[in-house]
Amino acid sequence: MRAQTVDVRESIGRVLCCTIFRPDGRKVLSKGHIINDDDMRLLESEGMRRVWVTELEEGEVGEDDAVQQVTSLVACGAVEIRMATGGRANLVSTEDCCVLVDDELLRQINCTASIVIATVQNFNFCGAGQRIATVKSAPFAVAQSELDALVSILQERGPVLQARPIRHPSVGILYSDPASGEQARQLFEKAARYRLEKFGIFQPMSVAVAEDDVSVTQGLLRLLRSRPTAILVASTTAPAGPKDVIGRAMTKIGCHLERFLAPVEPGNFLLLAFKDDIGIVSAPGCFRSIKPNAVDLVLPPLLARYRISGWEIGALGHGGLLG
Repeated sequence: MRAQTVDVRESIGRVLCCTIFRPDGRKVLSKGHIINDDDMRLLESEGMRRVWVTELEEGEVGEDDAVQQVTSLVACGAVEIRMATGGRANLVSTEDCCVLVDDELLRQINCTASIVIATVQNFNFCGAGQRIATVKSAPFAVAQSELDALVSILQERGPVLQARPIRHPSVGILYSDPASGEQARQLFEKAARYRLEKFGIFQPMSVAVAEDDVSVTQGLLRLLRSRPTAILVASTTAPAGPKDVIGRAMTKIGCHLERFLAPVEPGNFLLLAFKDDIGIVSAPGCFRSIKPNAVDLVLPPLLARYRISGWEIGALGHGGLLG
Protein backbone atom coordinates (compact mmCIF):
# COMPACT_ATOMS: atom_id res chain seq x y z
CA MET A 1 0.00 0.00 0.00
CA ARG A 2 1.42 3.35 -1.05
CA ALA A 3 -0.04 6.69 0.06
CA GLN A 4 0.42 9.80 -2.03
CA THR A 5 -1.15 13.12 -2.95
CA VAL A 6 -2.52 13.17 -6.51
CA ASP A 7 -4.54 15.39 -8.78
CA VAL A 8 -8.28 14.90 -8.25
CA ARG A 9 -8.65 13.75 -11.86
CA GLU A 10 -6.15 10.95 -11.21
CA SER A 11 -7.83 9.74 -8.04
CA ILE A 12 -10.48 7.43 -9.57
CA GLY A 13 -10.19 3.88 -8.25
CA ARG A 14 -7.95 4.90 -5.37
CA VAL A 15 -8.69 4.84 -1.66
CA LEU A 16 -9.19 8.11 0.20
CA CYS A 17 -6.72 8.42 3.09
CA CYS A 18 -8.66 10.96 5.16
CA THR A 19 -12.23 12.14 5.56
CA ILE A 20 -13.09 15.27 3.58
CA PHE A 21 -15.37 17.88 5.13
CA ARG A 22 -16.99 21.03 3.85
CA PRO A 23 -16.16 24.32 5.60
CA ASP A 24 -19.43 24.06 7.55
CA GLY A 25 -18.39 20.69 8.98
CA ARG A 26 -20.58 18.46 6.81
CA LYS A 27 -18.92 15.30 5.51
CA VAL A 28 -18.22 15.01 1.79
CA LEU A 29 -16.46 11.63 1.61
CA SER A 30 -15.23 9.25 4.32
CA LYS A 31 -11.74 7.88 4.87
CA GLY A 32 -11.37 4.53 3.13
CA HIS A 33 -13.85 5.39 0.38
CA ILE A 34 -12.90 4.19 -3.10
CA ILE A 35 -13.23 7.19 -5.40
CA ASN A 36 -15.38 6.82 -8.53
CA ASP A 37 -16.26 9.18 -11.41
CA ASP A 38 -19.08 10.88 -9.51
CA ASP A 39 -16.83 11.39 -6.48
CA MET A 40 -14.17 12.98 -8.66
CA ARG A 41 -16.69 15.47 -10.06
CA LEU A 42 -18.03 16.15 -6.54
CA LEU A 43 -14.53 16.93 -5.26
CA GLU A 44 -13.92 19.27 -8.18
CA SER A 45 -17.20 21.06 -7.46
CA GLU A 46 -16.02 21.53 -3.87
CA GLY A 47 -12.95 23.33 -5.16
CA MET A 48 -10.46 20.56 -4.43
CA ARG A 49 -7.56 20.04 -6.81
CA ARG A 50 -5.46 17.41 -5.01
CA VAL A 51 -6.35 14.62 -2.59
CA TRP A 52 -4.44 12.26 -0.34
CA VAL A 53 -5.06 8.70 -1.54
CA THR A 54 -3.58 5.25 -1.51
CA GLU A 55 -3.86 2.33 -3.87
CA LEU A 56 -3.84 -1.36 -3.19
CA GLU A 57 -0.76 -3.27 -4.25
CA GLU A 58 -0.66 -6.84 -5.44
CA GLY A 59 -1.56 -9.23 -2.64
CA GLU A 60 -3.66 -6.72 -0.67
CA VAL A 61 -7.40 -6.54 0.04
CA GLY A 62 -9.23 -3.31 0.82
CA GLU A 63 -10.30 -2.79 4.43
CA ASP A 64 -14.05 -2.95 3.72
CA ASP A 65 -13.80 -6.15 1.67
CA ALA A 66 -11.56 -7.76 4.30
CA VAL A 67 -13.91 -6.90 7.14
CA GLN A 68 -16.91 -8.14 5.19
CA GLN A 69 -15.28 -11.52 4.54
CA VAL A 70 -14.34 -11.98 8.21
CA THR A 71 -17.59 -10.68 9.66
CA SER A 72 -19.64 -13.16 7.66
CA LEU A 73 -17.91 -15.93 9.66
CA VAL A 74 -17.63 -14.28 13.08
CA ALA A 75 -21.13 -14.85 14.48
CA CYS A 76 -24.20 -17.02 14.22
CA GLY A 77 -27.69 -17.01 15.66
CA ALA A 78 -29.93 -13.99 16.18
CA VAL A 79 -27.56 -11.45 14.68
CA GLU A 80 -27.29 -9.22 11.63
CA ILE A 81 -24.29 -7.46 10.09
CA ARG A 82 -24.31 -3.71 9.58
CA MET A 83 -21.37 -2.47 7.56
CA ALA A 84 -19.93 0.92 8.50
CA THR A 85 -17.35 3.16 6.89
CA GLY A 86 -13.61 2.89 7.40
CA GLY A 87 -13.19 -0.87 7.54
CA ARG A 88 -15.70 -1.52 10.29
CA ALA A 89 -18.74 -3.75 10.74
CA ASN A 90 -21.16 -3.88 13.65
CA LEU A 91 -23.04 -7.00 14.69
CA VAL A 92 -26.48 -6.30 16.13
CA SER A 93 -28.88 -8.70 17.86
CA THR A 94 -32.16 -9.23 16.04
CA GLU A 95 -34.02 -10.42 19.15
CA ASP A 96 -33.47 -10.88 22.88
CA CYS A 97 -30.55 -13.25 23.28
CA CYS A 98 -27.66 -14.49 25.36
CA VAL A 99 -24.25 -13.92 23.75
CA LEU A 100 -21.82 -16.81 24.01
CA VAL A 101 -18.18 -15.92 23.28
CA ASP A 102 -15.32 -18.27 22.45
CA ASP A 103 -12.70 -16.44 24.54
CA GLU A 104 -9.75 -18.51 23.30
CA LEU A 105 -10.57 -17.99 19.64
CA LEU A 106 -11.21 -14.29 20.19
CA ARG A 107 -7.78 -13.86 21.80
CA GLN A 108 -6.12 -15.79 18.97
CA ILE A 109 -7.62 -13.52 16.34
CA ASN A 110 -6.98 -10.30 18.21
CA CYS A 111 -3.33 -11.17 18.89
CA THR A 112 -2.31 -12.31 15.43
CA ALA A 113 -4.33 -10.53 12.75
CA SER A 114 -4.76 -7.15 11.15
CA ILE A 115 -8.43 -7.42 12.04
CA VAL A 116 -9.64 -7.05 15.60
CA ILE A 117 -12.95 -7.95 17.22
CA ALA A 118 -14.58 -6.43 20.30
CA THR A 119 -17.57 -8.18 21.89
CA VAL A 120 -19.83 -7.88 24.89
CA GLN A 121 -18.97 -10.20 27.78
CA ASN A 122 -19.63 -13.90 27.61
CA PHE A 123 -23.12 -14.90 28.85
CA ASN A 124 -24.33 -11.32 28.44
CA PHE A 125 -28.05 -10.72 27.98
CA CYS A 126 -28.69 -8.39 25.03
CA GLY A 127 -31.99 -6.97 23.89
CA ALA A 128 -33.13 -6.78 20.28
CA GLY A 129 -31.27 -4.08 18.33
CA GLN A 130 -28.27 -3.99 20.68
CA ARG A 131 -24.73 -3.97 19.31
CA ILE A 132 -22.99 -7.12 20.49
CA ALA A 133 -19.70 -6.93 18.57
CA THR A 134 -17.59 -4.75 16.28
CA VAL A 135 -15.09 -5.97 13.69
CA LYS A 136 -12.37 -3.49 12.65
CA SER A 137 -9.62 -3.70 10.06
CA ALA A 138 -6.19 -2.10 9.98
CA PRO A 139 -6.27 1.11 7.92
CA PHE A 140 -6.89 0.79 4.19
CA ALA A 141 -5.72 -2.75 3.43
CA VAL A 142 -5.01 -6.26 4.73
CA ALA A 143 -2.56 -8.71 3.21
CA GLN A 144 -4.42 -11.38 1.23
CA SER A 145 -2.30 -14.14 2.83
CA GLU A 146 -3.20 -12.93 6.33
CA LEU A 147 -6.88 -12.66 5.44
CA ASP A 148 -6.86 -16.17 3.96
CA ALA A 149 -5.29 -17.54 7.16
CA LEU A 150 -7.90 -15.80 9.33
CA VAL A 151 -10.79 -17.03 7.18
CA SER A 152 -9.35 -20.56 7.36
CA ILE A 153 -9.23 -20.43 11.16
CA LEU A 154 -12.85 -19.30 11.39
CA GLN A 155 -14.00 -21.93 8.91
CA GLU A 156 -12.21 -24.62 10.91
CA ARG A 157 -13.02 -23.45 14.45
CA GLY A 158 -16.46 -21.95 13.89
CA PRO A 159 -17.81 -18.54 14.91
CA VAL A 160 -16.32 -16.40 17.66
CA LEU A 161 -19.73 -15.68 19.15
CA GLN A 162 -23.25 -16.99 19.12
CA ALA A 163 -26.33 -14.87 19.73
CA ARG A 164 -28.54 -17.55 21.26
CA PRO A 165 -32.20 -16.45 21.26
CA ILE A 166 -34.22 -16.23 24.47
CA ARG A 167 -37.76 -17.10 23.38
CA HIS A 168 -40.76 -17.51 25.67
CA PRO A 169 -38.66 -18.05 28.81
CA SER A 170 -40.29 -19.32 32.00
CA VAL A 171 -38.84 -19.76 35.48
CA GLY A 172 -39.92 -21.74 38.51
CA ILE A 173 -38.85 -20.52 41.95
CA LEU A 174 -38.54 -22.72 45.01
CA TYR A 175 -38.54 -20.70 48.26
CA SER A 176 -37.21 -22.70 51.21
CA ASP A 177 -36.56 -22.06 54.89
CA PRO A 178 -36.04 -24.52 57.79
CA ALA A 179 -39.11 -23.16 59.58
CA SER A 180 -41.41 -21.87 56.84
CA GLY A 181 -41.12 -21.53 53.08
CA GLU A 182 -43.45 -18.54 53.20
CA GLN A 183 -40.87 -16.72 55.29
CA ALA A 184 -38.35 -17.21 52.46
CA ARG A 185 -40.93 -15.99 49.96
CA GLN A 186 -41.50 -12.80 51.93
CA LEU A 187 -37.75 -12.18 52.14
CA PHE A 188 -36.82 -12.94 48.53
CA GLU A 189 -39.82 -12.51 46.25
CA LYS A 190 -39.26 -8.82 45.48
CA ALA A 191 -35.62 -9.30 44.40
CA ALA A 192 -36.44 -12.47 42.46
CA ARG A 193 -39.19 -10.77 40.47
CA TYR A 194 -36.93 -7.78 39.78
CA ARG A 195 -34.32 -10.10 38.20
CA LEU A 196 -36.84 -11.87 36.01
CA GLU A 197 -38.74 -8.86 34.72
CA LYS A 198 -35.84 -7.78 32.47
CA PHE A 199 -36.41 -11.03 30.56
CA GLY A 200 -40.15 -10.42 30.27
CA ILE A 201 -41.02 -12.93 33.01
CA PHE A 202 -43.67 -11.25 35.18
CA GLN A 203 -45.50 -14.20 36.70
CA PRO A 204 -43.02 -16.95 37.58
CA MET A 205 -44.42 -20.13 39.04
CA SER A 206 -43.34 -20.47 42.67
CA VAL A 207 -43.53 -22.98 45.49
CA ALA A 208 -42.71 -22.32 49.16
CA VAL A 209 -41.58 -25.28 51.29
CA ALA A 210 -40.00 -26.11 54.60
CA GLU A 211 -36.36 -27.00 54.08
CA ASP A 212 -36.39 -30.75 54.66
CA ASP A 213 -35.65 -33.63 52.30
CA VAL A 214 -39.24 -34.60 51.56
CA SER A 215 -40.62 -31.07 51.12
CA VAL A 216 -37.78 -29.82 48.91
CA THR A 217 -37.96 -32.96 46.74
CA GLN A 218 -41.72 -32.61 46.30
CA GLY A 219 -41.38 -28.88 45.60
CA LEU A 220 -38.81 -29.46 42.85
CA LEU A 221 -40.93 -32.19 41.25
CA ARG A 222 -43.96 -29.90 41.28
CA LEU A 223 -42.03 -27.16 39.49
CA LEU A 224 -40.53 -29.60 36.98
CA ARG A 225 -44.00 -30.78 35.94
CA SER A 226 -44.65 -27.30 34.50
CA ARG A 227 -41.55 -27.66 32.25
CA PRO A 228 -39.96 -24.26 33.00
CA THR A 229 -36.87 -23.06 31.16
CA ALA A 230 -35.00 -22.93 34.47
CA ILE A 231 -35.57 -23.29 38.22
CA LEU A 232 -34.16 -21.03 40.93
CA VAL A 233 -33.86 -22.20 44.54
CA ALA A 234 -34.01 -19.28 46.97
CA SER A 235 -33.00 -20.64 50.37
CA THR A 236 -32.40 -18.78 53.60
CA THR A 237 -29.59 -21.15 54.59
CA ALA A 238 -26.08 -21.43 53.21
CA PRO A 239 -25.38 -24.92 51.80
CA ALA A 240 -22.70 -27.30 52.99
CA GLY A 241 -22.35 -28.57 49.45
CA PRO A 242 -24.11 -31.11 47.22
CA LYS A 243 -24.87 -33.26 50.29
CA ASP A 244 -27.03 -30.65 52.04
CA VAL A 245 -30.84 -30.70 51.85
CA ILE A 246 -31.05 -28.99 48.45
CA GLY A 247 -28.28 -31.10 46.93
CA ARG A 248 -29.77 -34.35 48.28
CA ALA A 249 -33.17 -33.47 46.82
CA MET A 250 -31.58 -32.73 43.42
CA THR A 251 -29.83 -36.11 43.48
CA LYS A 252 -33.00 -37.92 44.55
CA ILE A 253 -34.99 -36.66 41.56
CA GLY A 254 -32.23 -37.67 39.15
CA CYS A 255 -30.40 -34.40 38.56
CA HIS A 256 -26.84 -34.20 37.32
CA LEU A 257 -24.92 -32.01 39.77
CA GLU A 258 -22.74 -29.93 37.46
CA ARG A 259 -20.92 -27.56 39.81
CA PHE A 260 -20.74 -26.41 43.42
CA LEU A 261 -18.86 -23.20 44.27
CA ALA A 262 -18.50 -20.34 41.81
CA PRO A 263 -15.54 -17.92 41.67
CA VAL A 264 -18.01 -15.06 41.90
CA GLU A 265 -18.57 -12.58 44.73
CA PRO A 266 -21.38 -12.32 45.74
CA GLY A 267 -22.61 -15.83 44.98
CA ASN A 268 -19.78 -18.21 45.91
CA PHE A 269 -22.13 -20.94 47.15
CA LEU A 270 -23.86 -21.45 43.82
CA LEU A 271 -24.94 -25.02 43.09
CA LEU A 272 -25.81 -25.79 39.46
CA ALA A 273 -27.63 -28.95 38.43
CA PHE A 274 -29.57 -30.20 35.42
CA LYS A 275 -32.68 -32.34 35.27
CA ASP A 276 -32.65 -33.39 31.62
CA ASP A 277 -32.47 -30.01 29.80
CA ILE A 278 -33.72 -27.86 32.68
CA GLY A 279 -31.08 -25.97 34.67
CA ILE A 280 -31.60 -25.72 38.44
CA VAL A 281 -29.66 -23.08 40.39
CA SER A 282 -29.40 -22.94 44.16
CA ALA A 283 -27.93 -19.61 45.20
CA PRO A 284 -28.50 -18.85 48.89
CA GLY A 285 -28.27 -15.20 49.77
CA CYS A 286 -28.33 -14.05 46.13
CA PHE A 287 -31.97 -13.08 46.40
CA ARG A 288 -31.55 -10.80 49.40
CA SER A 289 -30.51 -7.92 47.16
CA ILE A 290 -30.99 -6.69 43.59
CA LYS A 291 -27.25 -6.00 43.31
CA PRO A 292 -25.40 -8.08 40.68
CA ASN A 293 -24.37 -11.57 41.80
CA ALA A 294 -23.76 -15.07 40.45
CA VAL A 295 -27.41 -15.57 39.48
CA ASP A 296 -27.20 -12.64 37.06
CA LEU A 297 -24.26 -14.33 35.29
CA VAL A 298 -25.79 -17.79 34.82
CA LEU A 299 -29.45 -16.93 34.25
CA PRO A 300 -29.18 -15.56 30.66
CA PRO A 301 -27.55 -18.72 29.20
CA LEU A 302 -29.99 -20.95 31.06
CA LEU A 303 -32.94 -18.98 29.66
CA ALA A 304 -31.38 -19.37 26.20
CA ARG A 305 -31.48 -23.14 26.85
CA TYR A 306 -27.71 -23.42 26.88
CA ARG A 307 -26.23 -26.12 29.10
CA ILE A 308 -23.49 -24.41 31.11
CA SER A 309 -20.58 -26.63 32.07
CA GLY A 310 -18.75 -26.68 35.36
CA TRP A 311 -15.64 -25.54 33.49
CA GLU A 312 -17.51 -22.45 32.24
CA ILE A 313 -18.62 -21.65 35.79
CA GLY A 314 -14.99 -21.93 36.87
CA ALA A 315 -13.99 -19.48 34.13
CA LEU A 316 -16.20 -16.76 35.64
CA GLY A 317 -13.47 -15.84 38.13
CA HIS A 318 -11.95 -13.28 35.72
CA GLY A 319 -14.39 -10.44 36.29
CA GLY A 320 -16.21 -12.39 38.97
CA LEU A 321 -15.73 -9.73 41.64
CA LEU A 322 -19.07 -8.00 41.17
CA GLY A 323 -19.31 -5.80 44.20
